[in-house]
Amino acid sequence: MRKKFIVLAALIISLFVYTKLMAKIGSGSPPPDAPLEQRADLIRVYKAERRMVLLRGDAPISTYRVSLGMAADEGPKQREGDEKTPEGRYEIDWRNPRSMAHLSLHISYPSPDDRRNAEAGGFPPGGNIMIHGLPNGWGLFGNAHQLLDWTDGCIAVTNSEMRDIWARVPNHTPIEIVP
Repeated sequence: MRKKFIVLAALIISLFVYTKLMAKIGSGSPPPDAPLEQRADLIRVYKAERRMVLLRGDAPISTYRVSLGMAADEGPKQREGDEKTPEGRYEIDWRNPRSMAHLSLHISYPSPDDRRNAEAGGFPPGGNIMIHGLPNGWGLFGNAHQLLDWTDGCIAVTNSEMRDIWARVPNHTPIEIVP
């Protein structure tokens, strides 16, 4: 029994070290911007359907299956650490080509209302809600990540999808996240 515990502990430590090392290495160079006619002017996320759609005008230009926060089905994000994905209208306000996940686009959560509601309950609202790929070094899992919600409130896609989204979504693109 002790030997199994030691092997399991070594495996967990190795996975932790691997993940931390890959996070420091980063995800490489981001893709170039897509041509103007292929860029989105709105992102809409349907939480119940685990679906994200990039729109140009009223026309969908790309659709992705997503994983959300582990408690996404319990309503909108209310406070830091609740593992819920926010609901509402935000924008993509900055991007991180060197994130611990394969590229990431920051969602402007918390809004002033989100902040007020959390603080009224005596909690910090949280933040760092992103659209991102898989953790660096874990891209081989591909679509398998969609089998369950695993983020802390973010919206996750495959690495190849994240490269496509990165190229098609400029900063300040509005994002609507609906139940």
